[in-house]
Amino acid sequence: MQREEKQLEASLDALLSQVADLKNSLGSFIYKLENEYDRLTWPSVLDSFALLSGQLNTLNKVLKHEKTPLFRNQVIIPLVLSPDRDEDLMRQTEGRVPVFSHEVVPDHLRTKPDPEVEEQEKQLTTDAARIGADAAQKQIQSLNKMCSNLLEKISKEERESESGGLRPNKQTFNPADTNALVAAVAFGKGLSNWRPAGSSGPSQPGQPGAGTVLAGASGLQQVQMAGAPNQQQPMLSGVQMAQAGQPGKMPSGIKTNIKSASMHPYQR
Repeated sequence: MQREEKQLEASLDALLSQVADLKNSLGSFIYKLENEYDRLTWPSVLDSFALLSGQLNTLNKVLKHEKTPLFRNQVIIPLVLSPDRDEDLMRQTEGRVPVFSHEVVPDHLRTKPDPEVEEQEKQLTTDAARIGADAAQKQIQSLNKMCSNLLEKISKEERESESGGLRPNKQTFNPADTNALVAAVAFGKGLSNWRPAGSSGPSQPGQPGAGTVLAGASGLQQVQMAGAPNQQQPMLSGVQMAQAGQPGKMPSGIKTNIKSASMHPYQR
C-alpha cells in the first residue's frame, strides 16, 4: 500500500512539473501576442507552437507511462466546504480559487461534461453512426479535394506576391518634367512674356488683357499670311484699322477669313 502511494505521489509530482512548464510556455506566448504583436514574426510564432507541441507530447508520454497509475481510478472527495477565504488555496491556485464552497466544487471536481454538452456529443455520435462507409468515404474525398484546392490557391498567391515584390516597379514618367509642368501651370515658371512688334501697348484701365489678346490676334494673322507676301500689308492694315477703330476688342476671325477669300491673288 505504501509503495502504491509513493508511486502515485511521484507520478503526481512529474505531472505537476510538466503542467507547470506548459503553463509557463502558454503564458509567455500569450504575453507576446498581447504586448509584442508589432515585433512578432512568423518564425517566432512557429517556434512557440513547436515548444507547446513538444511539451504536450511529453505530458501524454508521462500519462501513458507504464509506471504511472490510472488516475481515473482515483476518487477525490471534498472533506471541508467553507464560504470563507482560504489563503492556502489562494496560494496553491495562484489566486484563481479564493474559496472552496458549494459553488465552485461542482465545476472543479467535475469528471463529466455539462449535461447539454454531453447531449450534443451523443447526438453527433448518433448522426455519425447513421452514415454509411461509402458516403463517409465520399465526404472525406470531397473535403480533401477542397482542402487541396485551397492550399494550391494560397501557395499560388504567395508565389505571385513574392515575385511581385522582387520585380522592380517600372517608372512610367519623368519626375523632372512633371515638376516643371506643375510649376508652369501653377506659377507660370518658364513661360516667356513675348509680344509681336506691331502689338499695342498696355491695356486701358477697366479692360484687362485687351492688349495681350490683340497682340495674339495680330501675330496669328502674320503667321497665316506668311506665304502670300503681296497680300500681307493689306491684311495687316485691315487688322490694325480694326484695332485702331475699336481698341480693346478682338477682331472677328470669320470676317478676316471672308476678306482673305475675296482678295485672292489670282482673281480677275
